[in-house]
Amino acid sequence: MAAPKRRSRTGETSPLRLMAIASVLVGLVLVSLRLLPGSPFESTAAAQWGRTDTVTAPAARTGNVTDGSSRPSPSPSPSPEPEPLPFEARKLDLDIDGWYGWSVLDRRSGEIVGSADMDETNTTASLIKSWIVADYLRRTADAGQTPSDAKLDDLTKIIRDSDNERTEALYTQIGRSASIKRLLSTCDLTDSKVSSDLGWSRTELSPRDTARLGNCIADGRAAGAKWTKWLLNEMRLVRGAGDFGIRKAFPAAEAKKIAIKNGWVDRTREQEIHVNCLAIGDTWTMGVMLRYPINKGYEYGMDNCQKITEALLTTTP
Repeated sequence: MAAPKRRSRTGETSPLRLMAIASVLVGLVLVSLRLLPGSPFESTAAAQWGRTDTVTAPAARTGNVTDGSSRPSPSPSPSPEPEPLPFEARKLDLDIDGWYGWSVLDRRSGEIVGSADMDETNTTASLIKSWIVADYLRRTADAGQTPSDAKLDDLTKIIRDSDNERTEALYTQIGRSASIKRLLSTCDLTDSKVSSDLGWSRTELSPRDTARLGNCIADGRAAGAKWTKWLLNEMRLVRGAGDFGIRKAFPAAEAKKIAIKNGWVDRTREQEIHVNCLAIGDTWTMGVMLRYPINKGYEYGMDNCQKITEALLTTTP
């Protein structure tokens, strides 16, 4: 018996073939979508001409600049104006017998203001002790030595109590007038004079150079880095008869921060009294000098040193 013939199913496609065709079509659609700009399936890894990276940064696609070096630099904040000094330069017309002069130095700028005769000299009396002690301390440190406790006690008495005998011994130890020559060069004084061997009390300073001496002490040139703080503290602790003048013009809370060294002497040969005041504040130094008839007494000059300062202050204590 003959086998039956298979019927040819023309136009029909098998299920496997249909699935293969569908897979190919789906793949083509997905590829097309990845290449279509703006499509959610767009490739972010497609290579671009002129680029070596493989990821397109969002900022590059949106046109935003994110390079910090291209940002405008912020304008620098203006520097705050420095606090003004507590003094106002003005011409004084005070009822004071004799001669007087004054000078104020701004420690921040080096600017000096003062009376028209701030370059005129006066004998310093005990004011010069501030330099004598500073000169000893600096030279001792430079030699690699440290003063004994007993020596420091002597220096304290010279500054706080204005002890003359200890000053004379120390002045001789550091070379007498040679020390004053060091003062002129170390502190850049322009008006002052060495008294040769007439003694430390006869050293001549001007009000301007007195303010410069104060700055020289404050910035460390006089006593050196090791002893400047110690010396300024001793000068803040001046007591007794030597505590008068410039800082008395300030409120008590501020006055205790001001370092001072004053001088007073009667000159019988000239029949005059010389009174001198040195003060060192945080941002300023000041020198006031007076010379007047001997019959007026010490307190006349001491009070007028304070009076001159008060006349120059921007606010009344």
